[in-house]
Amino acid sequence: MGTKWRGHVSVSQSPSPRAASRSNTGPPLSLSSSLPSPSSSPSPSPLSSSRGFRSFPSSMAALSPSDYPRQSLVDSSAYDTPRGSQYLPPPAGLLPDRSLTSTPRDSSPFLPPANKEPYDDSYSRRSLYKRPWFWLLSAAALAVVVLAVILPVYFVVIKPNQHNSTSSNAATSSGSGNPASSGNSGSNGNGNGSGKTQNALTTGGDGSTVTKDDGTTFTYKNPFGGYWVSDPADPFNNGARPNSWTPALNETWTWGQDHIWGVNLGGLFVLEPFIVPNLYEQNVGAVDEWTLSILLGDKLQETLEDHYNTFITEEDIAQIAGAGLNWIRLPIPFWAINKWDDVGVDSTGATVVEPFLAKTCWTYILRVLGWARKYGLRVNLDLHTMPGSQNGYNHSGKLGSINWMKGVMGLANAQRSLDYIRTIAEFISQPEWRNVIQMFGMVNEPYLHEIGQNEVQSFYLQAYEMVRSITGTGEGNGPMISLHDGFTGPANWAGFLAGSDRVNIDTHPYFAFNGNANREPVNVTADGDPTGGMGGKWPLQACNSWGATMNNSRSAFGVTIAGEFSNGMNDCGLFIDGITPSGAAGGTNYGPGCDYWEDWQSWSDDTKAGLKNFALASMDALGDWFFWTWKIGNSTSTGTVRAPLWSYQLGLEQGWMPADPRTALGKCESLGANLAPFDGTYQSWMTGGAGAGTIAPSATQGLAWPPAQLTDIPAASMASLPQYTATATIATLPPPSFSPSPTVSVGNGWFDANDNAPAVTAIAGCTYPDAWDAEDAQIPVSGCLPAAR
Repeated sequence: MGTKWRGHVSVSQSPSPRAASRSNTGPPLSLSSSLPSPSSSPSPSPLSSSRGFRSFPSSMAALSPSDYPRQSLVDSSAYDTPRGSQYLPPPAGLLPDRSLTSTPRDSSPFLPPANKEPYDDSYSRRSLYKRPWFWLLSAAALAVVVLAVILPVYFVVIKPNQHNSTSSNAATSSGSGNPASSGNSGSNGNGNGSGKTQNALTTGGDGSTVTKDDGTTFTYKNPFGGYWVSDPADPFNNGARPNSWTPALNETWTWGQDHIWGVNLGGLFVLEPFIVPNLYEQNVGAVDEWTLSILLGDKLQETLEDHYNTFITEEDIAQIAGAGLNWIRLPIPFWAINKWDDVGVDSTGATVVEPFLAKTCWTYILRVLGWARKYGLRVNLDLHTMPGSQNGYNHSGKLGSINWMKGVMGLANAQRSLDYIRTIAEFISQPEWRNVIQMFGMVNEPYLHEIGQNEVQSFYLQAYEMVRSITGTGEGNGPMISLHDGFTGPANWAGFLAGSDRVNIDTHPYFAFNGNANREPVNVTADGDPTGGMGGKWPLQACNSWGATMNNSRSAFGVTIAGEFSNGMNDCGLFIDGITPSGAAGGTNYGPGCDYWEDWQSWSDDTKAGLKNFALASMDALGDWFFWTWKIGNSTSTGTVRAPLWSYQLGLEQGWMPADPRTALGKCESLGANLAPFDGTYQSWMTGGAGAGTIAPSATQGLAWPPAQLTDIPAASMASLPQYTATATIATLPPPSFSPSPTVSVGNGWFDANDNAPAVTAIAGCTYPDAWDAEDAQIPVSGCLPAAR
């Protein structure tokens, strides 16, 4: 998000006004003249509201945390429970009712005495052994002690190791190749959050002490029954869970019953001006990561590694789990794998070098993935950037023109993109990672209104088939594949790839970029709220705009998620609409009066209450969601967060985000919103069951690879478009290194040993136009087509 039109319009679904905002940074970046009118773009039905899935009754919104139903050991036979845990309530009768509180209970060794429940000692005191109930309680106490000792060992040590052993055997039989580590390794990707020598499994819940890499400690706060697991002998131990209503990582996630309540880690590995304003304020002239990298020069590595080390820490990940959330969406750039030092020549004939810091962030990505595993958080790994830019926004790597699946270099950039997707798919399909990274977003926000629907869908089909040829089909074989809707709305994708294996549609609903000022207050009574709660028009508008479309898409397409949304009902906030080369904000496109919305310290209690109700309604309407984003950095000019509507962490601290996301359930129904309920039942093939992977011919009709035509290229010229040749060694991603060495395989970064095709590279002798700025380039006359094979 940056020149942030960061999502499709929630109500009108008109083409992204964010594209028009590119003109704020000067004439060379302007694309506004090429935007189609709203009527020329696909126009799905408005996103309207429902309460999303209904795994909990709406009355639960008023319950306290300990009142919610939780899974227990009786959910499975012979304790072979994926749901069972020593941190969850035991079957009725094992403990008195007063002990059924948030975990760990008073039997937990991880809680300090002050946090344990006191026992009532007010009974009369005759000899205990003479009382009949004494022997009953003694037997019960013995049972509790046995459970407290045996079950943690079983569920955190034995069962995860059984699972990992099974996964490893499956990987070997499926052709994963040499499981030993090879090549250069990243460091400290371990799930225990510590590079220091440890020799015992440790785990803990609410009130437990966590030791970080540097030896400092913090107290884990999780009132929802979550617990972390650190296992140096097996850093791929998947026994942790974030809360009592979410399956542990080594347990089955059931689509339609389990729900994504997540946050993005925006700005960590893809540097957006409004999320990390200090980096841009201190480097005037930078408008995106391309220009920032150039300006930093020989300080690039030092600056970015300091950012990677400090912006998101282990405590952030622990806080996310402690906030009742269960997923993170992790945007990463393609230069985590590599970058090219020659992507063509510019208008002066100079060679264009991609300036990004290549490969360095991968070590830190592994560390975040290790932390996610430690705290039981599932990950949607999102490839946020494409060579040439898939949308022209600053978060694609370079602000300006679109050169991906569009224009003279559109096909060549797509070829290169497929290699990056392949490399990531190979890594995350390894048994060591598949339980943590359960979703893979292959392309973030391709701007379909300019690229073209047929072009985007052709790429999606090609990428899907490539990934599933690596992973195999059916539940458990690689991640759910996430496809962004291209800013056209989920309804536009009904029936696409029907019969495919585990593909979801991802939509990014925002009111902030719908072309309106949206300054209506939130510190007034919410429309339709019988309790007199705050929020003005916004809570009900979120419900009516988003819920029904999300639920209808779950029936018509399959799994449907909101990969991004926020509290930003308007585009107020420092650098939300980008930053200019002079260092000034890119401008507020839709109206004045943003000072109030940038200054959260001046917000009244009613404003905070209204924002919270807006957030609750949005969550309820969307059903499966990732808030954009967890954290906004401070501005150097004020030392404060100046885009507070976009920070989940700050809202949690200051009271305008819910401390318990379950309180969102039933919000839309309580407001009288227009509902289109979804009963949580997907067709079997949608979630990897029977029929998965058998795509109906009608679902791919007209989708060829390469596509017959690209936008701005005459059909007769398609055969002459410059391409790359598949003669290079494919890049692989190294596994993490650990100290001490674990007793299990760490993988080698490549799942399918039979996938040995070469990667693409430039054709010797071809004079390519600038792959990032080829809108007006001429097609090379000769020498830029691969030899026939």
